[in-house]
Amino acid sequence: MDDPAALFDLTGRVACVTGASSGLGRRAASVLAVAGAQVVGVARRADALEAWQAEAGRNAATVVADLADRAALCALTQQIAAPFGAPDIIVHAAGINTREAADDVSEEGWDVTLALNLSAPFFLSQALVPAMKAKGWGRIVNFASLQTTRAFPGGIAYGASKGGIAQLTRAMAEAWSPHGITANAIGPGFFPTELTEAVFADTERAARNAAQTCLGRNGEMRDLDGPLLFLCSEASSYVTGQILMVDGGFTAK
Repeated sequence: MDDPAALFDLTGRVACVTGASSGLGRRAASVLAVAGAQVVGVARRADALEAWQAEAGRNAATVVADLADRAALCALTQQIAAPFGAPDIIVHAAGINTREAADDVSEEGWDVTLALNLSAPFFLSQALVPAMKAKGWGRIVNFASLQTTRAFPGGIAYGASKGGIAQLTRAMAEAWSPHGITANAIGPGFFPTELTEAVFADTERAARNAAQTCLGRNGEMRDLDGPLLFLCSEASSYVTGQILMVDGGFTAK
């Protein structure tokens, strides 16, 4: 039997993580770097990216970009490949939630939410897939949400984008897994990030959310590490088109 630990070793792999400047994206980028991958972090905030790169060390590089700008996609893919070569792994952690009530959703809010949360993962993956096909190996990890299957107040645009992520993940698997490229999604529960700052600032609300999980607590950053590493490594070679809910059992109740 081969060493099981080797299944999770990413030495020699190149990964791209969007939204790497903060929250779950930053955690994902750091975890992959620790596991041996050379990681390119992509986000809009240069100062936050630089702070992550300094922390991650020599296996890290950064690209400052607006992922919703589709016209810049060709240049972006070239920038991503420049430091270490074309990525074997792409993690789509960038996202936005405008938290507009259904009656108040603006065209601008709707468009930017769908562009960043749903369109960017597809078109960036589409641009990076040819290099993965050439190698016969690739990992695409999308970020789903509790709102992939649940409706939350003020989340109609965000929920629509995350519901789309579920079908996008399945469709990616159907299209690209015959070439050795798996496509899966992680569905985080409530984690303390910038995106959920308002939720955790309300201690009573945070406690109610924790009580709705099977484990009786909200997520901690370390809870993401194992599931992410599994989906990005050889360990998940026969897993594709799936949504792995990392939510403490919130959606099980």
